[in-house]
Amino acid sequence: MRPILASLVAAVATLVLIACAGGGDETTAEVPGGADPDDAALIDDWAHTLSRGDVDGAAAYFAIPSVAENGPTVRIDSVADAKLFNASLPCGASLVEAVPHGDFVIATFRLTERPGAGVCDAAADAEAQTAFRIEDGKFVEWRRVLIDEQDGGQPAPQSST
Repeated sequence: MRPILASLVAAVATLVLIACAGGGDETTAEVPGGADPDDAALIDDWAHTLSRGDVDGAAAYFAIPSVAENGPTVRIDSVADAKLFNASLPCGASLVEAVPHGDFVIATFRLTERPGAGVCDAAADAEAQTAFRIEDGKFVEWRRVLIDEQDGGQPAPQSST
């Protein structure tokens, strides 16, 4: 009886390991667009974190210091600044595409409602693009870019650092 029990335990353990290794969560799926998979996963993780209304968690993706531009340019010199910037974003977002563009990754998002302050309202389900410059697994630049419907391109973000 013991060899059967040992075999059963080994079989179950093997199935659990296979299931864990084979199954990925929604934030690690490959994102179209050709960006570095680690950069795309980082951007996707940030978007999911913000979409859950976790402003503190979303702030942790920003380097100190860093720069954010969503209209006016904001210097992020502290964790409190990063939290304030993330709290100012009224929408959550789902990553659609991540395209390399020089030192940046241009991410296209589908905007969503999110818990917390701000209301996405009419912008929900619209697309938005942001250029990210990433160093050492953190955003050093976060810059909104306009989607150019005419030629399919977007203006190149200019690094300020």
